[in-house]
Amino acid sequence: MVRATFAGYTTALSALQANQKRLDISGQNLSNMNTPGYTRQQLKVSSINYTNPISHYLNDTQAVVGYGVSMDAVTQIRDPYLDAQYRNQIQKSGYNDSINTALDRLAGIFDESDITGIRKAFDNVLSTLTNMQDPAKVTDQIYDSELRNRIQALTNALNNASRDLTKAQQDELQKLDGTGVNEMGDVQNINDILQQVGKLNREIKNGQIAGMDCLELMDERNLLLDELASYIPIEVTYYKDAAHDGIGDDGNGNTVARPNEEYYLDGHGNIVGRRDWPDDLRVEMVYKDKDGNTQKLTLVEGTIGEDDDNYGQLQMQVQYKDKDGKDVTWTSDSKTAINILDSNGSPNVSLNFTGLKPYNPLKPGAQLDPTTGSESVSFSRDTTQNPAELSGYFSGGSVQAKLDMLWKDGTTEGIADVRGYEFYHNQLNNLAKAFAAVMNHLNIEGTNANPNKDESQYLLASKDDDSSNIKDITAANIGVSQGWINGSVHVSTTDLNEDGNNNDTILKMIEAMGAAYTKNGYTGEYFTITADILGADATGLGGVDLKNNSFTDYINYTSTILANDTYTNALDLKTNVTVLNGIQNSRDEVSGVSLDEEASNMMMYISAYNAASRLMTTLDEALNTLINNTGLVGR
Repeated sequence: MVRATFAGYTTALSALQANQKRLDISGQNLSNMNTPGYTRQQLKVSSINYTNPISHYLNDTQAVVGYGVSMDAVTQIRDPYLDAQYRNQIQKSGYNDSINTALDRLAGIFDESDITGIRKAFDNVLSTLTNMQDPAKVTDQIYDSELRNRIQALTNALNNASRDLTKAQQDELQKLDGTGVNEMGDVQNINDILQQVGKLNREIKNGQIAGMDCLELMDERNLLLDELASYIPIEVTYYKDAAHDGIGDDGNGNTVARPNEEYYLDGHGNIVGRRDWPDDLRVEMVYKDKDGNTQKLTLVEGTIGEDDDNYGQLQMQVQYKDKDGKDVTWTSDSKTAINILDSNGSPNVSLNFTGLKPYNPLKPGAQLDPTTGSESVSFSRDTTQNPAELSGYFSGGSVQAKLDMLWKDGTTEGIADVRGYEFYHNQLNNLAKAFAAVMNHLNIEGTNANPNKDESQYLLASKDDDSSNIKDITAANIGVSQGWINGSVHVSTTDLNEDGNNNDTILKMIEAMGAAYTKNGYTGEYFTITADILGADATGLGGVDLKNNSFTDYINYTSTILANDTYTNALDLKTNVTVLNGIQNSRDEVSGVSLDEEASNMMMYISAYNAASRLMTTLDEALNTLINNTGLVGR
């Protein structure tokens, strides 16, 4: 039996069309080989024999040969496993990178290798004291004034360092929300990404239902998901919506199979084909609760509901004290500049994520009413009741890095793994308190050789209220006392040892500059500093501890801690970036465009195109023979 006359032409035509489409796709790939986020595309094809249901009912093997090739779809070449690996790794790199930026900012405050700072100021004070030890100079007002100026320069250096540190802390807050800066903060970026992903979910699904590939929109969505993963840890899931997932509820709470949602069925219920329905995409935020248990919060839920029903949002709240000591609560919605430069204590920062309850396709009536409801989770530190308690935290990401720098003091059990701004505030405050306490004590002790000391003869005080109480003095407010400024207070010149010399206090101050202080104070050759002088209570707690360092060595000690933290974090960042680049290279091998591979493909496609053209020419010759050289009557 001779087959249909033009069936061969149809086969050749389908081959020409398929190879032409392949050439077009190669051109598209090559033109976008440097486009960020572009995923290599390919043509998905199948034999018409195996996609046409009629062929299942034909027994003659000759009847199912020669129908050609079907162009099913243009698809992307992606590996979801590599995507998950990449997003898991980028949150680690994002964390280290953000910490590194903060530590670099701190280095500008504490690294005095090439600038004149606190250490130089202490050296100048010691130099002036050494110059004053001559008994003839102790009573000279010029030297007293010089010492006051040197100490005032030191207090100014402490004030500036504390101010710079607070400014760095303020900038860290603004990086979270973007208030007061020219670019969006993490909170705004996250909300913007969630909104875009939610809208892209709808555009992609609606386009795919209408028969469009929407591959470029999928590339845009993947780029956004990669960026989101650098802020917070996420998991991405692809799934069928409730109307097409093949499962349901019988009305009594029992799970039942619904194959007609996934497949085309004939009149007898037999499967004759699969429904090609696009996937939805879910984005979940992965975090740890206060007990360390892994939890998830759905931030984007497919295409449920309408408008913004399918994505959540993030809000930031800051509680702090203003310069007058009043409690202030500020949220990211208020869009008011944060000013904590004169605040008392560290601000309490909390992030509140409002997410979606996971869509339950088995819920009766769920297909008619896709509303999922919402749930929320807060990430905050309890700064009042239990300073070590965190309501939740992330395993990585730049958001957690900023929270760590704002939350963690490096000493409190439970939150001591990172030394943040609070740690360095405490270091500066300890230094200021210890220096003021020691110098004031020595000068007051030197006012008289008998127990009747003049308590008004303190040299250093709080600039806020001229208080010499160690609990009132910080690095931000330490200054020279008003009495010393107006001339009613001077460096003591009393002959304590009754040896005819009036430089006893100066000699003690010189010794004090090089003494090593612990939480128990200091015991030297000529004087003793007890724990209570350094602010300790009756139990010995609450006092200043310079960790067995002198004033100058304590700055070196702090700088060394910062240098070690920076070095360790830099190594972690380098390692994580190296791993990230390795995963990116693996992704590029799968999804990226290779010039050599595309060139090879084009040669293969053009050869197939030429062969299909030759097939059409051969079929034309066969048809010419059939028409002109057979069946002539009477020949």
